[in-house]
Amino acid sequence: MGTARCLVCCLIALAFASCSSPWETPPLKQAISTDGAPRAIGPYSQAIKYGNLLFLSGQLAINPGSGQLLADASIEEQTRQAMDNLSAVLKASGMSMDNVLMATVYLKDMNDFPKVNEIFGRYFAAAPPARVTVAVAQLPKNAKIEISMIAGK
Repeated sequence: MGTARCLVCCLIALAFASCSSPWETPPLKQAISTDGAPRAIGPYSQAIKYGNLLFLSGQLAINPGSGQLLADASIEEQTRQAMDNLSAVLKASGMSMDNVLMATVYLKDMNDFPKVNEIFGRYFAAAPPARVTVAVAQLPKNAKIEISMIAGK
């Protein structure tokens, strides 16, 4: 509980840091949406901007044009599509992969870890974000990978 509480306090402090004075009201949360990424498949936003922080919902390998999962695609193709979707959401908020602070990767098969690393690394020119990778039993739409991020300016 202590570590989680510390993380929440840090995130709140970062959000307040965007205020120009201590008496200014912190910014309201703002939903970010773009046609460059798949629409949410549930009651959530593609991303939420709060102050200098952007919280990106998990992205699957869904083609934004068709709305269909690349079901028969390799893990490399699914990783690329999920990262491209995240890039589109970042762009819609005025950010890029350079702004990504933290990523969480959910993998259906941890044996895909090296292949995912190779593709993931191509999206970061320098200073890749902190990251957690977790093996899961199942993902929505039976995807092989889902990636969420936190970015900041």
